[in-house]
Amino acid sequence: MHLSFPFTVGQVLWALTFAGQLVLLVVLMGRDLVKRYPWFTASIVVFALRLLVEVLLTGRMAPMPLRAIFIVLADLMALIGLLVVVEFARRAFAGARTQAWLPWTVGLVAAAIGVLAVWGPWPEWKQVTWDTPLAKFGLMQLAAQKADLLMDLLTVELGLMVVLFGRCFQAGWRSHTQRIVIGLSTVALTWLTVQGVWQMIAKTVHPHSQEEYERLIGLGGKLVNANKAVYIAVLVWWIVCLWFDEPGAAANAAAPQAAESLAAPEVPQSAK
Repeated sequence: MHLSFPFTVGQVLWALTFAGQLVLLVVLMGRDLVKRYPWFTASIVVFALRLLVEVLLTGRMAPMPLRAIFIVLADLMALIGLLVVVEFARRAFAGARTQAWLPWTVGLVAAAIGVLAVWGPWPEWKQVTWDTPLAKFGLMQLAAQKADLLMDLLTVELGLMVVLFGRCFQAGWRSHTQRIVIGLSTVALTWLTVQGVWQMIAKTVHPHSQEEYERLIGLGGKLVNANKAVYIAVLVWWIVCLWFDEPGAAANAAAPQAAESLAAPEVPQSAK
């Protein structure tokens, strides 16, 4: 007897990703972390919206408007992703002197831009136009891809800096900021690895038949699914870590109450 499973791997990963994002949003709101990490929360919301658009509109909408929606969402996600990097950099290294963080920031951004310049194909700028809707969509898609790649590079660099120096500032061991950054850098590093492996395969492997081509496409799908599985694991990591208070949070919350009780004047016995 053979049991049939009516769902594909992609559908299962989609469902787990969307469910994990909803649970994470509930945790962020329930633990009052939305105000602390507004851009991180916005990134989760936009990602969940993109997943909904993908499943609700694909096949039910004309290709051109659907492509425009996906490209706009991709640009929005890339922009918010860069703001997330800035948000956690400021959170993690709050209190650092300008003489300390400015050279590091310039150096890390320059290194990321240098890698971006040599990573992947770039179009011939003489052939770039802005005349037709297709040309505009192409430039917007290129901007989304390159901004997303820059975000991943900066996220990996930020994760390394937080692990090495975060405990000296505001991203100590087991802090929410450190754990979120570790998760972000893990996802970014995984996606960079997938892209790098795929580029190497595309340059070295040249299919000579339809079967070899389909096998190559299947390998690319497995790499993407592996990245999605890592993202789901990171979602679970965030949900568990953010559900609990940071070390010392209870003591910090009790400190003002203790100070108020010590500052309150003692009631004389005669007044009782």
